[in-house]
Formats: sequence, structure tokens, C-alpha cells
Amino acid sequence: MKDTPVLDVITMGRCSVDLYGQQIGSRLEDVASFAKSVGGSPSNIAIGTARLGLKSGLITRVGDEQMGRFVIEQMEREGVSTRGIAIDKQRLTSLVLLSVENDKTFPLIFYRDNCADSALDESDVDEAFVLSAKALLVTGTHFARANTSAAQKKAMAIAKKAGRPVVIDIDYRPNLWGLAGHAAGEERYIKSDMVTQHLQAILADCDLIVGTEEEVHIAGGTEDTLDALRAIRTFSKGVIVLKRRPHGLRRLPQ
Repeated sequence: MKDTPVLDVITMGRCSVDLYGQQIGSRLEDVASFAKSVGGSPSNIAIGTARLGLKSGLITRVGDEQMGRFVIEQMEREGVSTRGIAIDKQRLTSLVLLSVENDKTFPLIFYRDNCADSALDESDVDEAFVLSAKALLVTGTHFARANTSAAQKKAMAIAKKAGRPVVIDIDYRPNLWGLAGHAAGEERYIKSDMVTQHLQAILADCDLIVGTEEEVHIAGGTEDTLDALRAIRTFSKGVIVLKRRPHGLRRLPQ
């Protein structure tokens, strides 16, 4: 049938080229060589779901240069639909440099000053493409800017109107909300009432909420995990999936 979705999920938001330091145990200052891969939470989810056998697509922007072409070609190799990837001729593809210093320290620098995916706007959201998927996944970081927030809200409205579920990966990076400096890219949690209020207005419209304990804390407005989950439940009926690192996942029902 004409309206039958051909994709299982479309993800939306950050897209970068991640350069991973190959000298494990070294400071980022001392790393001498890097391995290249596609990065950004929604981009990784698109690839991950494709590897698991789902048909996925991505809505984002990349630059009109070698790194942008690498992203598109890698997505094609992974089987991800690139129909929603816009090529930005004015901006560069985002880059991330990171290393593994020890089991608790992962230095990370975001190179995102006026990058391509940060310019995503409502014009990049094609209604027919959104409706070509059974579900839509948006990401918390892309609600930090007015234009990217408007783009995600437009996609959510299209999906919700058609009865398609909306998933959110809270994807909290304080650095990308302007709460930490350039050298603090690895920081996963900084308390912020502004971010909490912003996220809570979004989560109410989501059918599935996915986050780490720190991300649940920022969404719930408290650093007590159970209280944060209870707070989220007061304004959202969605299923909550709590990621607990080595302890695995916990699915909390509606």
C-alpha cells in the first residue's frame, strides 16, 4: 500500500566524524594516531539498528567536503537510508577527538562551532520521509538550539499526527548546552533547571524515553534516581528505559 512505511525507524540530530585515539592509556595531549568512524548519538543508533536487521534512516546535515562524503558513504555501506541527510555547502561536518586515558577518564573535544548538523532546521524535515518510517527517534542535544529544536518538533508533530511512536534518547551533553568549557566534553552531568524544564516539555510527547542515570537525573530534576523516575512519570506515560552501564538496562513500564 502507498502509505505503508518502508523503514522501521528514522533517527534525527547530531552527526560527526569521531577520531578515536589509538594509544589507550594516553592523555589526549599525547595521542599520536587516530581511527575514524561516524559519531553522534542518532547517527550511531541508525547504524546500530541497521546492523541488528532493522531498516533505518537519518535526518541530519553534513558538510560538502571529504568528511561529509565519508559519513554518507559509510551510512550507505551500513544500509542506512541517506535520503534525509542534507549537504550544507556553507558549513563543515562536525568532528570529535577523544581518547581513553583510564577506566574513568575519557577526554573528548567537540569541534562543533557552526557545524553542519547544528544548522538543521525545519526545511530539512520532509513529511513524506518522516512518514516512511514506523517510528521517529529524536535526541535531547538537538533541543538545545532554537533551529534544531524546531526541526525536531516538526518531525515529532508529523509522526504523532500519523499515530507513529516517538522515541527520545535524552543524550545529555552539558558541554553542548553551553554549561561547560571546550575541554569538558567528557562531562556527563551538570545540574541545570533550564535544561530540566526544557526536556520535560518534550518528554511529555514521547512514547519511549531512553537515558543513563545521569540523563534521567537531568530530566527528572533530581539526583536521586528513583525520585527522578517518579518525576518523569508525573508528566509522561511513555515507557522509560534506564541504562545502568555495567549493570545493564532496566525497562520501566507505563
